Amino acid sequence: MSHHIAAKPGEVAERVLMPGDPLRAKHIAETFFEKPMLYSDIRNMLGYTGLYKGVPVSVQGSGMGMPSMHIYASELISGYDAKKIIRVGTCGALQRYINVRDVVMATASTTDSNICRNTFGAGISFAPCASFNLLEKAVHAARELKVPFHVGNVLAQDKLYDDELDLKKLASYGVLAAEMEAAALYLAAAKQNVEALAIFTVSNHLLTHESTPARDRERTFDDMARIALETIIQD
Repeated sequence: MSHHIAAKPGEVAERVLMPGDPLRAKHIAETFFEKPMLYSDIRNMLGYTGLYKGVPVSVQGSGMGMPSMHIYASELISGYDAKKIIRVGTCGALQRYINVRDVVMATASTTDSNICRNTFGAGISFAPCASFNLLEKAVHAARELKVPFHVGNVLAQDKLYDDELDLKKLASYGVLAAEMEAAALYLAAAKQNVEALAIFTVSNHLLTHESTPARDRERTFDDMARIALETIIQD
């Protein structure tokens, strides 16, 4: 069915969560799913399907960076008929009012990558956006779960270590946080007319340099996973 996912037809659900780290995919499956089944371990990029509140949901690691995200998202959509994809990852905050451990939901994704420019040509600056349907449901879920959250534009950057990016200028234009995959997910979803959303746990602050210990990241990551799961099971 695909070059990078070993699932058989019918083993991947139409609703998929996508963490970058495959071990987080394993953690979600083992923590939240009933009857989790490993459907792929190609390149150790783990993928599972199980039931969440009786609804089939899959979780598939994407790896780091936009090329890797675009490969896995595109193959989930074209090869396995995924209809709803929610990225669950971490980000670095760019606004001082955002605290570490908060959740950020991306309405759209600014990027320094050529991934959109190479698709549309130099004359078009395509704006990769989230599904409003998923975003609205995620906001409701976060409020129900009483998890602090923020909604707005994020930066999907090509290089994690990039001292040439003007982060303060991006912040002055209202960009909430920086990460590395949302633009590729939103582009793949737009091309194939499926729903996508990117949700993040703030793991560090790029202006204050505050950071969270690994154990705290795991706990707050579970809050984000719950938001994503409550969102994705709704019609």
